[in-house]
Amino acid sequence: MSIIPRRRLLRLFASLALPLAVAACGGGGSSEDPPPPPASCSVADQKAWLTSYMDDWYFWYRLSPRPDPAPYATVASYFDAVLYTGTSASFPADRWSYFQSTESFNRFFGEGATLGYGVAVTGIESAGDAARPLWVRYVEPGSPAAAGGVQRGDQILAINGSAVSTVIASDDYSALTASRAGDQLTLLLRRAGVDRTVVLTAAEFNLAPVQAAAVQTTAGGRKMGYLQVKDMISQALPALETAFEQFKAAGVQDLVLDLRYNGGGLVSTGGTLASYIAGTRGSGLAYASLLYNDKRAAASNERFAFSRLNASLGLPRVYVLTGPRTCSASEQVINGLRGAGVEVVTVGETTCGKPVGFLPSSSCGQTYSVVNFESVNDRNEGSYFDGFDAVCPVAENFTVSQGSPADPLLAAAQRLAEGGRCLQAGADGRAQPLTLRRNVPRKVEAGERQDMIGR
Repeated sequence: MSIIPRRRLLRLFASLALPLAVAACGGGGSSEDPPPPPASCSVADQKAWLTSYMDDWYFWYRLSPRPDPAPYATVASYFDAVLYTGTSASFPADRWSYFQSTESFNRFFGEGATLGYGVAVTGIESAGDAARPLWVRYVEPGSPAAAGGVQRGDQILAINGSAVSTVIASDDYSALTASRAGDQLTLLLRRAGVDRTVVLTAAEFNLAPVQAAAVQTTAGGRKMGYLQVKDMISQALPALETAFEQFKAAGVQDLVLDLRYNGGGLVSTGGTLASYIAGTRGSGLAYASLLYNDKRAAASNERFAFSRLNASLGLPRVYVLTGPRTCSASEQVINGLRGAGVEVVTVGETTCGKPVGFLPSSSCGQTYSVVNFESVNDRNEGSYFDGFDAVCPVAENFTVSQGSPADPLLAAAQRLAEGGRCLQAGADGRAQPLTLRRNVPRKVEAGERQDMIGR
């Protein structure tokens, strides 16, 4: 993983400039406003709105294919066609821009809730190999899956009657995503050699963005805080304050921050989390600077500073548990802390690689989360499209509880904090160094998000 300074990025972007046939269209609003809503919600008017919005606000507007909207029968097909496809050597293809119903967006970022079953699986780890088992890797507290007794480490044998081998081979986990409340999901599960069928009914439930805040004592007697953060949403803030007050009162010497399933969220929430860790080390420094395209830069570029918080720890080092689902605003925490001089020791696997984010805009009941900006830290470092490699690569064990003493990622972090080596037990029982398994572009699994919202 390499971090490219902002100055080089500016030169790269300028060298890719293409002549523009369409002038910027602000629609009569202020310089920071997106185009006004379309005159109607006809497909033609929605496509016209999207053309204007993308030309003015899309980070890669100069690299967009700029197709004629007329041949596209739907807004969705036109949206896909207008996205940057990766024709430049400097930037990968845009695999992040998407849209969803405004109702769904507001439910997640406004209410801190979601609609679904609340079960997530090891689709990435199966890698299309139908011979591999499919595990439940995470269950949302308060979800239908939790109420139905589904647990991490359950082996899934069938989904809605389809054998798991078929699901893995097709790389299609869409059945785990509900369209509406009342949808049903049937899972055939195996636990401790016993098979059972569970029928889950989709419902709306509140998220638990902060979990498992605990003070632990390592084998060598060090006091260590363990904190699992799943979503960077505003509902996390009270729980973060409580957790860091607990850590500070206990005098923790180290902190393990578990972001392995954190797909991001709000920049401001990630900045608050980083501020609790950095303390005075972040004084006067930028946690993140959001840098828009050349049309929007003067009006929209924004600096998020580290905050001064009473419960901050001011640690020189933090251990962050990572994986391919550590993405966007959670990667921004790693980059922001490193920009403030905090040593971030990543344990697990390479992160997803998304140093760009969104300032969502809504039209006709849909909210568009389009790549609007790139994020850099106080040292102007960014462009980590390959993700952050793990300082200590460790494979996950989905049959043990996340954050338990048997969790290999947590055990490795504790070993490192005590001055030990980065090792993991091999199949023969001896400690063996791991080789890195690099992340590759992929589809987003059910229940995952990859958000960095500029708020």
